[in-house]
Amino acid sequence: MVDAVIFDLDGVIVDSEPVWEEVRRAYVADHHGTWQPDTQRRLMGMSTGEWAAYLSGELEVDRSAEQVAAEVVDQMARRYAARVPVIDGADRVVRRLAARWPLGLASSSPTRLIEAALAATELTDAFGATLSTERTARGKPAPDVYLAVAERLGVDPARCAAVEDSSNGVRSAAAAGMRVVAIPHGAYPLDPDAEALAAVVLRTVADLTPQVVDQLT
Repeated sequence: MVDAVIFDLDGVIVDSEPVWEEVRRAYVADHHGTWQPDTQRRLMGMSTGEWAAYLSGELEVDRSAEQVAAEVVDQMARRYAARVPVIDGADRVVRRLAARWPLGLASSSPTRLIEAALAATELTDAFGATLSTERTARGKPAPDVYLAVAERLGVDPARCAAVEDSSNGVRSAAAAGMRVVAIPHGAYPLDPDAEALAAVVLRTVADLTPQVVDQLT
């Protein structure tokens, strides 16, 4: 049986991955770094500290990791203040599942952006536990954030379903022992090894029904 469902935020509830890419790509260019062909795929799932260190170090922007984190998150917060790009139907899916299962949120976004997104979608009260990887030792693909959210919900990770869009997110939830529903973004398809870890792959979040979760048992 599935006793709880844990959602990712970016790419599942909020279509923010393109916004993150646009903001960070421009930031790297403005600060004399070099964006690599695989940069976006590598960044997806990293915690704030991890991606800030990556931009500062490997991409050689002319800012410290602490400055990178603060400045990029400030830019994202301004974008969210103007508009939070909610995925069509995602709020209804969350409410539908919340009527059946306790819900958690395991996100790589900073806490302030999680709070802004949930407030904008009026979903703050739908989740019994929310956590950013900025508060865990390791970001995705490590299982830390999923294990911590399951613990906060008081549910065995093996009895949780996870809803993810990215390869690193799928790897993270699978490493935590969860059954993973993958909903990949059209612009960022899953790597073959990550797709093989998913129990089911859906086309859109609107396809995520209680019946899909029931079939994971």
